[in-house]
Amino acid sequence: MTAPGRRSSTFTRLLRHGFTDASAAERLLDSPELGPVRNDPVLLEALGATADPDLALRGLVHLLEAQPGPTARRELLDTLIAAKPLRDRLLGVLGASEALADHLARHAGDWRALVTYEPRDLHPGVEEFERGLAGADDPVSLRIAYRRCLLSIAARDVCGTIDVAETAAELADLATATLRAALRIAVAAAPEDAALCRLAVIAMGKCGGHELNYVSDVDVVFVGEPAEGADETRAVRAATRLASHLMRICSETTVEGSIWPVDANLRPEGRNGPLVRTLSSHVAYYQRWAKTWEFQALLKARPVAGDAALGAEYVAALQPLVWGAAERENFVADVQKMRRRVVENIPAAEVDRQLKLGPGGLRDVEFAVQLLQLVHGRADASLRSGTTLDALRALSAGGYVGRADATRLDEAYRFLRSLEHRIQLHRLRRTHLVPEDEADLRRIGRSLGLRTDPVGGLLREWRRHASVVRKLHEKLFYRPLLDAVAALAPGEARLSAEAARERLVALGYDDPAAALRHLEALASGVSRKAAIQRTLLPVLLGWFADSADPDAGLLNFRKVSDALGKTPWYLRLLRDEGAAAENLARVLSAGRLAPDLLMRAPEAVALLGDGEGAAGGGLAPRSRAALEQEILAAVRRADGAGQAVTAARGVRRRELFRTAAADIVGSYGTEAHSAEADQGALVDRVGSAVSDLTAATLAGTLRAVVREGWGDELPTRFAIIGMGRFGGHELGYGSDADVLFVHEPRDGVAEREAGEAANRVVSELRRLLQAPSADPPLIVDADLRPEGKSGPLVRTLKSYEAYYRRWSLVWESHALLRAEFVAGDEDLGRRFTELIDPLRYPARGLGDDAVRDIRRLKARMETERLPRGADPKLNAKLGPGGLSDVEWTVQLTQLRHGHEVAGLRTTRTRAALAAACAAGLIPEEDAAILDEAWVLATRVRNAVMLVRSRAGDTFPSDSRELAAVGRYLGYGHGHAGDMLDAYRRTARRARGVVEELFYT
Repeated sequence: MTAPGRRSSTFTRLLRHGFTDASAAERLLDSPELGPVRNDPVLLEALGATADPDLALRGLVHLLEAQPGPTARRELLDTLIAAKPLRDRLLGVLGASEALADHLARHAGDWRALVTYEPRDLHPGVEEFERGLAGADDPVSLRIAYRRCLLSIAARDVCGTIDVAETAAELADLATATLRAALRIAVAAAPEDAALCRLAVIAMGKCGGHELNYVSDVDVVFVGEPAEGADETRAVRAATRLASHLMRICSETTVEGSIWPVDANLRPEGRNGPLVRTLSSHVAYYQRWAKTWEFQALLKARPVAGDAALGAEYVAALQPLVWGAAERENFVADVQKMRRRVVENIPAAEVDRQLKLGPGGLRDVEFAVQLLQLVHGRADASLRSGTTLDALRALSAGGYVGRADATRLDEAYRFLRSLEHRIQLHRLRRTHLVPEDEADLRRIGRSLGLRTDPVGGLLREWRRHASVVRKLHEKLFYRPLLDAVAALAPGEARLSAEAARERLVALGYDDPAAALRHLEALASGVSRKAAIQRTLLPVLLGWFADSADPDAGLLNFRKVSDALGKTPWYLRLLRDEGAAAENLARVLSAGRLAPDLLMRAPEAVALLGDGEGAAGGGLAPRSRAALEQEILAAVRRADGAGQAVTAARGVRRRELFRTAAADIVGSYGTEAHSAEADQGALVDRVGSAVSDLTAATLAGTLRAVVREGWGDELPTRFAIIGMGRFGGHELGYGSDADVLFVHEPRDGVAEREAGEAANRVVSELRRLLQAPSADPPLIVDADLRPEGKSGPLVRTLKSYEAYYRRWSLVWESHALLRAEFVAGDEDLGRRFTELIDPLRYPARGLGDDAVRDIRRLKARMETERLPRGADPKLNAKLGPGGLSDVEWTVQLTQLRHGHEVAGLRTTRTRAALAAACAAGLIPEEDAAILDEAWVLATRVRNAVMLVRSRAGDTFPSDSRELAAVGRYLGYGHGHAGDMLDAYRRTARRARGVVEELFYT
């Protein structure tokens, strides 16, 4: 007897053998059923070797309790102790699968299926499984026989007799035998239907690929033909009834549960299409209507049941279409869409536990392999396997995937599939989630051989293999392209020039020959620089392919690399800072403007790094004060106005690049951060950044001109007033700077001298900012001044006052709504603003005549300025529902009510619109419609400038440029039409509001 407070030796031994509830295990070992063997060390050792000794012991006791009598119980115990193969198999299953333990308890004699241990039992095929199911003649007996066969597969799996690939193949063979048995039962129930038709069952997905899970939908497609002399319509109906009955036999729940769902949704038209089609109907659909993903699904098509000849005809008819899919017109766009990992539908709480769909999951491997098969299988028949690991092996042997990458991916895939099998085996439930419960993780870890630290070891191995897949699944496409132009290790296969060309075309490159030349220039050689490039390029090529112009991205990257290749920090930045490489790839392939700005000073690449502080890092916009401080400091250091303005324009170019790069990255998103959801915030950031930069540039240029001509002080006070989009903080990348110039002679200075000085300043300022240079010019436009182009460029404050008092027209009051001081003498700028406030915010609002004049002026402007021949509905500035419509509507509200509503006294369109809404002057719904249209139109103009590097108000006609605008606006490849439709729809709604608010 054990002394109180002390553990028995049995208790200690149980803990040592891996039991977690040793007290419960002791009680079970003391049960009458185990009496004859409770002290047998063989039993305890065998239980301790299982994945879950507690579960195995409970299952064994239940199995013994289920035996029909003492003789049967003794037979089981004697065989268990004497026959090691049975012991390992039976206890292995009981310790891994609660569901199979329950089956054995219900069918107490099925343990005998594990006794035989002959060579032919080690690797059974379809014929052996068919024999195992031969006696089943109804759904219930079929389920029992199916579980008995599944028991034998699970036993070989958990004992390590077969590996994960062999297990998956056996599960697929068992599914094949089961489908045949189900069809046999369906035919026996309706022999008259069977006499009318020929029916073939085509396995798809994992069943077709010989790589099935323990619990998975079995994907099928049905093909039917009339029997000789039968009517086709009646035959198809008969085949449909047979197919439906087959699906019910496998899928419906009985007293023995179900087998697995039979899913026919991969058929033409999916669940909306007929369940059974004739062969000619299948072929017609795939020739005319099928999408690329449907050809991808056909990679695994395999006849498994029914009319074998018809099944073979189906495969023979469709295989040529599968291997020609890469030549389809929309293949590139489809591939680029499919390549993006789709995890949006996974609940956020499950993403990190998803084995199949999550990042670094099974789907990544399977998709990558299938895509490479589609690209290269047309010319190389050795790649046409439906089994993922066989196809991966063939891709490696042919040089389409690097040997080391293929080996690592094979190992990762095997581990992930093993993990998936063990998770599903426990309760025979369909799941792809790694459990969170520690007991579950411990059982799975032990079942995979991780005995020292099963939970920690399992999680580490899972993360390691998922990380391998995540890193390799993109590089898998691109690394062999580098190997095709670089020296390889002895014995390593090389991607042929033609195969490299095919792959580049499939990934969206229009000029694969030029792309290969760029790769060779970047990655060939044995230098450290070439080695780093070989590491970077596989990932960069994937990001380029995600854009509308991969060729331009690669070419621009080569140019930047040629310019900076010898600087020690450039490649180190791209290699070591996570954001830099991806940001650079996005910027270089999104259009012409940002790369043009970068090429003029490639060292600006440093801005693309992670940076510090705000989320934008090095791309966060700088304040106007910081910009002005830097430019004025550069002006002070310069020798002469020319050199000073050159420095100021250099800062402007760099900051334009920073703004454009931040805009592109925010619009495209990155792997770490999704695209900016608030489009208005993107527009506001660009408008504020470019406007602040323009103001700082003008301030620095003004200082440089004054210093060179007059020293520290100009004979007259001088101020620059921003107008239009400049005054409204809404400048785009291609906008001119609309301004007014105002001056006021200093005490004792003659008005003529002051005027000459002011005019010299204006003339020199405009000349220096527009002079030919490597930096983009800043066009300073003063056409909104009194009397327009006919009036003097610069006036005194008194002259403005006299003109506005005597001659001012309503259009000038309208234009002054956006007037804001931007540079020069701040006090003079403030007094100018005070001067014009009564004009733009009249105390009595606007009279009817003034309102009519504004409407008439807008109508004339639209008629005269809209380009002829272009679709006015797609003109983002002057077209219906465009910028002009929204701005004039808001500005009319400001002119009418600005005196009484303080919030309307702003130069910014969106702020004025929000104030009008808050004051009840514009209904909330109408304000939202106008705001959406204004933001979209502004984004379109910004996109056109980014893509074409020249300003434009309409969508580009070139398809690639249009696609690039679409990517910037958030539309995937092949959706340019959707973008145009959405723009028309948004503009049409805005025009309806404008008609009501502006014209009535």
